[in-house]
Amino acid sequence: MLVEREMTRCFGDGDSVYERYHDEEWGRPQRSERALYEKVCLEGFQSGLAWITVLRKRPALREVFLDFEPEAVAELDVTPLMKDERLIRSGPKLRACVTNAKATIALRESGGLSELLWSHAQVPSPRYTAWNTVPPQTPTSIAVAKQLKKLGFAFVGPTTVYSLFQACGLVNDHVVGCPVRDEVEALRLSC
Repeated sequence: MLVEREMTRCFGDGDSVYERYHDEEWGRPQRSERALYEKVCLEGFQSGLAWITVLRKRPALREVFLDFEPEAVAELDVTPLMKDERLIRSGPKLRACVTNAKATIALRESGGLSELLWSHAQVPSPRYTAWNTVPPQTPTSIAVAKQLKKLGFAFVGPTTVYSLFQACGLVNDHVVGCPVRDEVEALRLSC
């Protein structure tokens, strides 16, 4: 008798915020400068924290960082934000958002953030069968982290950059058997 195995998410089961992020956002191609810049900042905030913490604070982060519009954020003084209990109150992480806004704007002269990141996209992606086999970083994320740092970005280490690749669909690390893996890969192949 053949027993059908229930498909489960790569992560997030049991928390509605996490489940929605996994099912509707994570790994889906992001190409707009604003969306990519936001993810650079959010992945930087995640450094040393659980991703669910960032997701829960994202509405407040979007509010204070003016929906992550680079021109607006480049002009912000983050000092008052250190008192806002709705945020991740790390001075270096808050300042990195401003630094990264300026670097994003400067990068426009040479093609922009989207062009830089998507030139490293991995299509099609490897097919991992278990979440614990997905790498935390790759040679590509190491190289791109170095490149971004040279371009003036902050909080963009190799693991953070690989998480950015995963979040924005530059790779598809939804594991085999994940209910959205095939849909996400089809979206990546069509863009």
